[in-house]
Amino acid sequence: MPPVLRIEKFADRETAGAKLRSLRKLVLPFETRQKSRFRTALTDGTEAALFLPRGSVLRNGDLLQAEDGTLIEVKSAPEYVLLVTAETPHALMRAAYHLGNRHTPVELGEDFLKLEADPVLHEMLVRLGVTVREEISPFQPEGGAYGGGHRHGQDETFAEDRLIANQVFREHRPPLDDEGRCTHSHDDSHSHEHS
Repeated sequence: MPPVLRIEKFADRETAGAKLRSLRKLVLPFETRQKSRFRTALTDGTEAALFLPRGSVLRNGDLLQAEDGTLIEVKSAPEYVLLVTAETPHALMRAAYHLGNRHTPVELGEDFLKLEADPVLHEMLVRLGVTVREEISPFQPEGGAYGGGHRHGQDETFAEDRLIANQVFREHRPPLDDEGRCTHSHDDSHSHEHS
């Protein structure tokens, strides 16, 4: 029985260079690509064990390097998805808003949304007035706004993600006094009142 290929790191694209066409392939659905530790098999049948940094999400086209130097290309597997289109950009944005409000992983296209097949979300989208079609295709949802995927815990990137989020907040909020009141002057075109 051949040894299991141990994969612990991402490879640099320049490392692979011209070898890209002949690389071994690892084809996985999104559910598995979200995990950082799991056993699987490459397309050639070679068993592999992945031990990637916690919070890693594998993307289509990522390159991995095994302990023995073997390079592996990650491919998104075709899977059951919902393809969402709409008559207007506003209707599509509205659907994206409601999916995001539910923390649903979504792939964004020029004129479509794609998400994992789910009968409850399918019904919600139909009620919102968009067109929903089931299909089998690769699924490549957006990554998290500040780096990795969606997380609730404090993993090794939490501090870095929090610094980025706080920086964005500071850059876009008005200055406040000790009691939380806005301290900059207002002209006629600017107000903090919501209508």
